Amino acid sequence: RGRDVPAVENVSFEVRQGEFVALIGPSGCGKSTILNMIAGLIPLTGGRIGIDGHGVTFGKPTPNTGYVFQRDTVYPWRTVKRNIGLGLEIAGRPRAEREAEVDRMIVRAGLSGFENAFPITLSGGMRQRVSLMRTIIMRPEILLMDEPFGALDTHTKLEMHKFLLEIWDEEKQTVLFVTHDLGEALTLSDRIIVLSARPGRVKEIFDVPFPRPRDAVTLRETAEYSALFSRVWHSLGEEFRKTSAEG
Repeated sequence: RGRDVPAVENVSFEVRQGEFVALIGPSGCGKSTILNMIAGLIPLTGGRIGIDGHGVTFGKPTPNTGYVFQRDTVYPWRTVKRNIGLGLEIAGRPRAEREAEVDRMIVRAGLSGFENAFPITLSGGMRQRVSLMRTIIMRPEILLMDEPFGALDTHTKLEMHKFLLEIWDEEKQTVLFVTHDLGEALTLSDRIIVLSARPGRVKEIFDVPFPRPRDAVTLRETAEYSALFSRVWHSLGEEFRKTSAEG
């Protein structure tokens, strides 16, 4: 009914080049709003977002930035190959060059043999790999990821963690990754930014000191992982309780 609901308020943080940062917090605290503002998809009502000293403009695509959404955004009428190559096609890259690059991405994604398959025949994890490779193929310097594995089962999610870590170790994009899953944040990131209950504010920032390369499964069996999980969970749990009390 026209009522303003502030999603985030006085949020300020920096992400360094080549860093993998996770944003985590209760539902409705503005995590996706932050990504959408960085991507230029929704306007700011105050403050400024800068990338390498240049401001982000609403309605104008943020340069050198790729966005992977919560749900796979593959086109059902396009094959795996034509989905992955869509950006290159729009960019007008020569067909031979485009197909060679797509073939390389298909091998990297473990999708060999499915080049001509349509999305309806693929598993959720495979479709999300197609979405990710369609973004990676454009060589973005910054990767925004909004709970890209949230709808996957635990086993498939761990497989996607392994896959993403391998890609990131090679490409070294700057990644801002939104998640509700603390285990996911600890497995993937260099730092975790905990947001408060709505309106979201930066409550606490945790360094994730686990050495790389990381194994998404064995890491979770270490005492260091358990200790950091407990510290972050305590901070996060306070915000969950606030949300429950307000509800």
